[in-house]
Amino acid sequence: MKISKVDQLSGEIQIPGDKSISHRSVMFGALAEGKTTIRNFLEGADCLSTISCFKKMGVSIERDGEIVTVYGQGIDQLQEPVEVLDTGNSGTTTRLILGILAGRGFHSTVTGDESIAKRPMKRVTVPLREMGASIDGRNGGDFTPISVRGGQLKAIQYTSPVASAQVKSAILLAGLQASGTTSVTEPHKSRDHTERMLTMFGAEVETNGMAVSVQGGQKLKGTDVFVPGDISSAAFFLVAGAIVPNSRIVLKNVGLNPTRTGIIDALKKMNVELTIIENQSDSPEPFGDLIIETSSLKAAEISGDLIPRLIDEIPILALLATQAEGTTIIKDAAELKVKETNRIDTVVSELKKLGASIEPTEDGMIIHGKTTLKGGANVSSHGDHRIGMMLGIAGLICEEAINIENTDAIEVSYPNFFSHIDTLTGKA
Repeated sequence: MKISKVDQLSGEIQIPGDKSISHRSVMFGALAEGKTTIRNFLEGADCLSTISCFKKMGVSIERDGEIVTVYGQGIDQLQEPVEVLDTGNSGTTTRLILGILAGRGFHSTVTGDESIAKRPMKRVTVPLREMGASIDGRNGGDFTPISVRGGQLKAIQYTSPVASAQVKSAILLAGLQASGTTSVTEPHKSRDHTERMLTMFGAEVETNGMAVSVQGGQKLKGTDVFVPGDISSAAFFLVAGAIVPNSRIVLKNVGLNPTRTGIIDALKKMNVELTIIENQSDSPEPFGDLIIETSSLKAAEISGDLIPRLIDEIPILALLATQAEGTTIIKDAAELKVKETNRIDTVVSELKKLGASIEPTEDGMIIHGKTTLKGGANVSSHGDHRIGMMLGIAGLICEEAINIENTDAIEVSYPNFFSHIDTLTGKA
C-alpha cells in the first residue's frame, strides 16, 4: 500500500466499534439467559473469531452488518466443541475464553495464528489451574495450542503481577463459575470494561481500590448493548489531525471510559488542540465526539500509571513524538514486548526507516523531535495492525511516498482505515 504526503485533513468520521467491548458483548451475551442485541459491533477479524468460537459451542448468533444478535441460554448450556476453537489473531478472545472454559465440564482445545502462538498464556493458565481447572499446552501451558478440561472451580484471591484487563477478566469469568468469592488485585488499574459490562448483564461486581471481586453462581441476563467507537482506533486519527498541517477532524461517538483515556491525557501533556463533547447518554460506557486540530507539539514523559491506560496507543504516540519539540521518553512499558510483535523494537526499526530519531530502551523508547520524516522507504506492519496503522498515518507527513507491506493485518481492528483516510483527504 502506497501512502503519500497530504496538505490537510478535514471532515467527520465514525470510528469503528470498540474491540474490547465488541468481544465482551458477544461473550457475555453467549453466557447470559435471553437475547442480547449489539449495535455498532466491530466487524474486524478479531471479533469475528469470538463469534466463531461461541457458535462452535452451540450458541445461536446472527449478524446483520454492525448489528449482532446473540441468543443466550445460560453458561450451563454451552456445548463441548467438536472442533478446535480458533481465536485467530485475538489475544482477548484467547485469554478470556480460557476463563470461561475453566469452569465447563467438558474438553476443549484453543489455538490461534502464528502471532498468538508466541504470546504468553501462563499469566492466565496459572491462576486458572489454582482454581481447579485442568489445563495443558506447549511449554507447560504458556503457549497455544492449549487444552482445557474444566470442572468444579474454587474461588481464589489472586494478586496479579501485571496490570492486564485480559488476565483480570479471565479470572473473573472463572470466578462466576466458582464456589465462593473470587478477587483479583492489580499493581495498577487496567481497563474496566468487564466490570462495567458484567453489571450491565445483571451481575454484582465489587471494586475496592485495585481489587475487583465477584461471587460465584451469579446468572447473567441478556440485554441491549451499544458499542462506542474504539478510542484505540481513534488515536490514529487524533495524531493525524495534530501532525498534518491545516487539519480539523471530528471523530464521532468515541468511547471515553476513564480506564482507556490515557491517550487523551498524553495528548494534552504534549499540547494537542483537542475538544471533547461528551454524550449525555446513561450508557455504562461513556462516549462523545472528539475534535482534533493541527497543533504545536511539545515533548513529554509518558510513564507510570498512565501506561496501562494507553498501552495500545504507544506506537502512534511515538510517531506524534517525532513531531514534538524536545525529547519524549516512554517508559514502564515492557508489556509492549509481548503484543502482536515486540512493539518496542518494531516501532523503533520502522520509524527509523522513515528518518525518525528514536532509540529503544528496556521498557520503552526515547524519541528526539522535531524531525522531518523523509520517507521514500519500504516499511512493514510485521503482521501487527497497530504498527500498520501507525505507518499509514506517518506516510501522510513523509516528504516522499512510502510503501507499507502486509496492510491486511489492519483488518483485525479497523477494516475501513484507508477509506477513512480517503474521506479526510477528499479522495473518497
